[in-house]
Amino acid sequence: MNTNLTPFSALTPDIILNALDAIGLHSDGRLLALNSYENRVYQVGMADTSFIVTKFYRPGRWTSAAILEEHAFVQELFESEIPVVPATPFGDHQTLIEADGFRFSVFPRQGGRVPELDGRETLEWMGRFIGRIHAVGALQPFKDRPTLDIAGFGDEPRAYLLANNFIPADLTEAYRSVSEHALAGARRCFERAGKVKNLRLHGDCYPGNILWTDDGPHFVDFDDSRMGPAIQDLWMLLSGDRAEMTVQLNHLLAGYRTFYDFDIRELHLIEALRTLRLIHYSAWIARRWDDPAFPMAFPWFDIPRYWQDRIIELREQIALMDEGPLELG
Repeated sequence: MNTNLTPFSALTPDIILNALDAIGLHSDGRLLALNSYENRVYQVGMADTSFIVTKFYRPGRWTSAAILEEHAFVQELFESEIPVVPATPFGDHQTLIEADGFRFSVFPRQGGRVPELDGRETLEWMGRFIGRIHAVGALQPFKDRPTLDIAGFGDEPRAYLLANNFIPADLTEAYRSVSEHALAGARRCFERAGKVKNLRLHGDCYPGNILWTDDGPHFVDFDDSRMGPAIQDLWMLLSGDRAEMTVQLNHLLAGYRTFYDFDIRELHLIEALRTLRLIHYSAWIARRWDDPAFPMAFPWFDIPRYWQDRIIELREQIALMDEGPLELG
């Protein structure tokens, strides 16, 4: 497996097209890179004028067992008539293939637009969609994919940032202190929620990861799927001030509860999960900084203003985590 610091430097168009040709997918040479930082995803034109999408996985991120577990989950959702896009099997029903040190999968092309989550009907539809996913996700746990928790999404990424000199020296102590207090606040939120159920999630359910057609919403990518509390797939669909988020959440749950129950104790976790995401996101960029695509995509990451804003953001989160949870109507 390719594990150098620029993991996709050896991934040439010839390798991509030859890998597809080897499994019987003959291209006409059309190759379009799609928007993906973590992996490399391409729309490929076929000789019969159709299109497929192929994903080449970032070396070293997931084990093959974890990728196959994601594929199996999406297939399970698809067989339950939930609008998702499963990987296409080849050969001996294999959905994960290796070529020249890279692992890749193939998917049918599925288009759509980013939804505007500003209306009751749309939010209730999204709620029903996620409720159906969670009803299946609760049937059995992941064995090879991780659980979203404070240790993995807060403590470890914070330690990585502080140990690897990404934070400007004059801001390091401020970030160390505010992130410590923020994670303490997250722990209090988890304590207030008590023992909530973890289930298989989409894991990264924000509007940019949702595609909408006239038939409604669907997901094309479960790359961040993991175990976690149900609210993780709901809170990222909320925006605006507290009053606006309260209205949005009530609409989402009106649809969600049609297919799956919701434990109201999880409302205590919304701002804690937001805090963990903020810390984890900075560390995600830091870990990929040697990939040439990342400095180009995130040129503001290594300037002081970015870290000043993160410190302010975490201070705001500390205050928000001490407020009461959103209320259900």
